[in-house]
Amino acid sequence: MKDLKLPFIAHLTLVLLSILMLGYLAILGKSLLAPLLFSLLMALLLLPLTNFLEYKLKFRRSLAAIVAVIAMIAVLYAIIYFFAAQLSELWTDWPLLVNEVTKAFHELQIWISKTFHINTYKQQSYITNTAEKALSSGAVVVGTTLITLSSSLLFLGFTILFTFFLLNYRRLLYGFLTSVFKEEHKEKVNSIVNEIQRIIKKYITGLFIQMLIVTTLMITALSILGVKYAILLGLVAGIFNIIPYLGIATALIISALITFATAGGAQALIVVFIFVGIHAIDGNILMPLVVGSKVKINALIAFVGIVVGEMIWGIAGMFLCIPYLAMLKIIFANIDELKAWAILFGEQPKRKIRKRRSFQLTKKIRIEEAE
Repeated sequence: MKDLKLPFIAHLTLVLLSILMLGYLAILGKSLLAPLLFSLLMALLLLPLTNFLEYKLKFRRSLAAIVAVIAMIAVLYAIIYFFAAQLSELWTDWPLLVNEVTKAFHELQIWISKTFHINTYKQQSYITNTAEKALSSGAVVVGTTLITLSSSLLFLGFTILFTFFLLNYRRLLYGFLTSVFKEEHKEKVNSIVNEIQRIIKKYITGLFIQMLIVTTLMITALSILGVKYAILLGLVAGIFNIIPYLGIATALIISALITFATAGGAQALIVVFIFVGIHAIDGNILMPLVVGSKVKINALIAFVGIVVGEMIWGIAGMFLCIPYLAMLKIIFANIDELKAWAILFGEQPKRKIRKRRSFQLTKKIRIEEAE
């Protein structure tokens, strides 16, 4: 029986409907799928430790998984505790920051009044109306904050549980994955799974190394400059750098505002230049060196992925989009029908200068001149 080929418009319609249905299911299953996918990355990162405990130290599989998860919790707790300690120092100086920002705001009011001929009374009335609207929605803000806090705790709890289950039942899940496909495809499936495991583990490890280097560079540069809260701003830059493009921009704005409030506009401008310089080093040296080109997604696809991830799952989606786009790139590269998509996801190949041809042309001209 011959294979039936659908018309192009029907095939396109089915593809678009599938994408829309998957997107709708992802939105509905945010509370389950987001921590599950994050836990998968954590499980891949903790897999070497779990194997070491299980095979070298002869731990039971469940005990090895528990110890690995406890190690993950300890590292996360240390990071959060250190970050909270730095925030508490900022909180003690918060009145000073408010006074400085208020002073700068009054100076800005005077500048606007002189430049655009808008008197301070109109500016003040506009700000008052805006403040009243903000205060009227205060209950909504408080409710949203409580919901966000509870959802973050729920996300953390699900992540810990899912990481344990994925580590404990990893062989069962791997056997299921290889059994789903036909016998002739098992070798390719094994190859894809092994490559994803190796590349994503390298990506996550490289991401943490990159975060550590960026944090160290920022703390060193800001400390030499004498910026107050250098450690806090360096931590913000390193942690936010996990989210490509948008993260470093957000960290820059936060750091510039805090520096402006504590040290003035000149030092805030220097902080901006430091951020731009370190970001250039990070993007052109650190990222290719510690992460590698196999998981590198071109800027267009990465930015689209970040926006779509934020629309579906918020901040969690912004973080998860890059490693899972890298997984898709690996899968596409190993399937003949989808290799074009792997090319689309990858970096643009650099043009090589044809030195040999240029050398031959120069040699030919010299011979003709000699004759």
